[in-house]
Amino acid sequence: MNTTLVLEYLKKHGQKLDREIAQQTGIPLEAVHASIQELETTKAVSSCSVTNFDNGVAIEGRLCRISGYIPPAAPGRKSSPQPSS
Repeated sequence: MNTTLVLEYLKKHGQKLDREIAQQTGIPLEAVHASIQELETTKAVSSCSVTNFDNGVAIEGRLCRISGYIPPAAPGRKSSPQPSS
């Protein structure tokens, strides 16, 4: 059940930290970690370890996203490639 909630949350909100997923879904952080691990074994999600600093205090976490998802290009004009000299 938690696995489905985590997967749906990532589909809707994109790349997120484990603690953000736990806070927004109401799932305990340990359960989020277990869900992420299960989703990684099925290759539905990819994650990596990250260290963020909050007022000089290191906070370890996992950054997660849907596997194989490439977000669409941002709207607006794009610069043209520069000719090589």
